[in-house]
Amino acid sequence: MVDGFFSEVTGRIPFGGPASTNPLSFTVYEPDRVVLGKRMEDHLRIAVCLWHSFNWPGSDVFGVGTFDRPWLDPRLEPMIGAQAKLEAAFEFIDKLGVPFFCFHDRDIAPEGRTFAESRANLETMVGEAEKHMARTGVRLLWGTANLFTHPRYAAGAATNPDPEVFAYAAAQVKLMLEMTKRLDGTNYVLWGGREGYETLLNTDLGREDAQLARFLSMVAEHKHRIGFKGTLLIEPKPQEPTKHQYDYDAATVHGFLVRHGLEREYRLNLEVNHATLAGHSFHHEVAYATSHGMFGSVDANRGDYQNGWDTDQFPNSVDELSLAVYEIVRSGGFTTGGFNFDTKLRRQSIDRTDLFHAHIGGIDTVARALLAAATMAEDGRLARLRAERYAGWEDQLGRSILSGEALFEMLAGRVETGEIDPRPRSGQQELLEKIVNQGIWSTEQSAVVQAGGKD
Repeated sequence: MVDGFFSEVTGRIPFGGPASTNPLSFTVYEPDRVVLGKRMEDHLRIAVCLWHSFNWPGSDVFGVGTFDRPWLDPRLEPMIGAQAKLEAAFEFIDKLGVPFFCFHDRDIAPEGRTFAESRANLETMVGEAEKHMARTGVRLLWGTANLFTHPRYAAGAATNPDPEVFAYAAAQVKLMLEMTKRLDGTNYVLWGGREGYETLLNTDLGREDAQLARFLSMVAEHKHRIGFKGTLLIEPKPQEPTKHQYDYDAATVHGFLVRHGLEREYRLNLEVNHATLAGHSFHHEVAYATSHGMFGSVDANRGDYQNGWDTDQFPNSVDELSLAVYEIVRSGGFTTGGFNFDTKLRRQSIDRTDLFHAHIGGIDTVARALLAAATMAEDGRLARLRAERYAGWEDQLGRSILSGEALFEMLAGRVETGEIDPRPRSGQQELLEKIVNQGIWSTEQSAVVQAGGKD
């Protein structure tokens, strides 16, 4: 175990259990614990992101960075800083004991004066990442290209009015997709951070729609050309940094893909805070994706209900996450995806160990949500009551409607003769919500018993 930047943490974070008073231990997350026939680690597939945790200085629009990140010092030779950053990142991931990481190309390799120099930097740092991965056993959940930071992308990448910007973005994604394959990544993500508009006065919506569709087609074509076996993912977000983004939410992205014949090529990388910014619950976005065969992966975080922007805070609500995790497990769980902690420390959390405390708390929250979801799935009442609500569609009338056998005139005639005269039925929402709470509370009570607590 390398002791370098995080020298205060001397070994791998252990499982301490609910009774543990050690702040540097997990109280719920137990990788080898079997839940619904699968190890907890295999259910959750936890990943650490390199951008917020290691490539962000803790700055905001009103102030400079507050974090202790010496590799971001502008006086440092960029490639030396990149080496130090990667060493610190893998030290952290190894000590945290999670199986995956995620990164943008610019997270690990500085942009050069030319594309050729940027490519050389990235290839060098991917080589370094390979060494760290071999040493630690950590794998790549997904890679992606940063198509939003550089000024060339101020008006978008694929949707930019300048075709030369489109071409540059294509070159960048081509390279990063190849590097993701080289690292045996299980997914590749595209986030359209600036694929949208600031004002409609200078925006041709139809043209930009066609450009984005062509770009996504080219990515899929190159995936097959190079034999990348991972999943292509699109990450929805409604706005910020643009006023309006074309990947607004899960339904919008799905509709776009269907319209352009790309629905078999892509799945969705859903972020909790992006869902709430779109006016949805995260439960909604996951349920939509799973019910339409579009679910891929998750960026686990949360927003602040008093703020209207993407705060990317570490998750801390079992109540909110358990319903989304329930939808995930009842649909079969992750295949290539997982829970990536796309999360930021608060600017005042400046101690090096704060990064451990944040991840430990967030991972325990997701693990507890998994246990609650498993309880609800094993109990079976939610699934049974949902099925009973739609039972009529399995009878002769429902089947004849969906098959096309029952015509409008036939249905109208049966209603007019009084043969069909439906009565309202209870949706039983309060009962369902009570069942959810029972699932969460029973999990919490189990933790109290394990800890030797008393009522």
